[in-house]
Amino acid sequence: MAGAVSALFLLDIKGRVLVWRDYRGDVSAIQAERFFTKLIEKEGDPQSQDPVVYDNGVTYLFIQHSNVYLMTASRQNCNAASLLSFLHRVVDVFKHYFEELEEESLRDNFVVVYELLDEMMDFGYPQYTEARILSEFIKLMHIEWKLHSGLPWLSLMQFHGAAKELITRRTKWVFLDVVESVNILVNSNGQIIRSDVVGALKMRTYLSGMPECKLGLNDRLLLEAQGRTTKGKAIDLDDIKFHQCVRLARFENDRTISFIPPDGAFDLMTYRLSTQVKPLIWVEAQIERHSRSRVEIMVKARSQFKERSTATNVEIELPVSADASNPNVRTSMGSASYAPESDAIIWKIRSFPGGKEYMLRAEFTLPSVTAEEATPERKAPIRVKFEIPYFTVSGIQVRYLKIIEKSGYQALPWVRYITTAGEYELRLI
Repeated sequence: MAGAVSALFLLDIKGRVLVWRDYRGDVSAIQAERFFTKLIEKEGDPQSQDPVVYDNGVTYLFIQHSNVYLMTASRQNCNAASLLSFLHRVVDVFKHYFEELEEESLRDNFVVVYELLDEMMDFGYPQYTEARILSEFIKLMHIEWKLHSGLPWLSLMQFHGAAKELITRRTKWVFLDVVESVNILVNSNGQIIRSDVVGALKMRTYLSGMPECKLGLNDRLLLEAQGRTTKGKAIDLDDIKFHQCVRLARFENDRTISFIPPDGAFDLMTYRLSTQVKPLIWVEAQIERHSRSRVEIMVKARSQFKERSTATNVEIELPVSADASNPNVRTSMGSASYAPESDAIIWKIRSFPGGKEYMLRAEFTLPSVTAEEATPERKAPIRVKFEIPYFTVSGIQVRYLKIIEKSGYQALPWVRYITTAGEYELRLI
């Protein structure tokens, strides 16, 4: 028997992952990046037109349709002709469902895409590839109206309510992202001038009918109203704003967040914490002028959160003189480049674990002739960008997310936490 596929990836024209399905657990999402790097190298070779890429024990087979790459990754010896035929069948099935296979149709229908990938391949082995058979048990949003004479006119709200009652889905999903944005301004003496946290509970729901959802947080007032305690800390939320689907009267009475969610993406709740926040990534910069024409900058970046968390896509923008030239930059981690259009050094660190410190050194040359009465140059602040998954500054926790529907079906709730940098600036002068 031929070997099994480890994972199937759908990529956009720039190599970014749109959808991927892991079947055997022996490859990771990073394989897509390695594949695209190898693919770019192959494009420079006019003699290489084969749809197979091999790298570090992983074999990639791919085809391109419109602005989408379909690619399988495997660590076993697979039947290449069979898998390429399977990828073409995947294209045919998607075209049957979405009329055309392209990036937009995948983004708009990703839940159905995952359902199809689960049915078309099992543990890495191709299964159903006939669109007519798949259509029998995987359906797009389907509404069937029975019109009767004398049917009264419906208001817009009644119309959407009736339509949602008739929507049926094979798999029910609820995605909840708790996203917090940290805003910090630090002066040149290291004192925090302003700090706050702006948070949002972002939901995406794909449910049948009109189920009632109940959400529980570790909100201090809620826990006190219910006479409950929690192992973790309780938090105080300020400036709470809810989506219009939330029953406000019930929240004001007993702090219960109860709602009937609309279909698709929406912000269920936004909030703010005005308490002083410890900078998650601290940056110190020392500027030494060795002469009128040579300047050296030494920068230390330190992560001030627990070791079990890791910041990703860290980007530190360090301002330099507008007339600086001939940069020489060295870093202990990540990569740095001079951006003359921004008069800054851009230091990028892909992964920054908690409790770590990294350094950057840069030397520049300046014009040796300067005006004696030149006004001092106003320095821009150091700006920092980052993301920390599975982490929140406020400590907010989703204690429960209940989905109550009269037919009693089971839904799959997914909760994710992430902290990002908002207006995060450290002044030099």
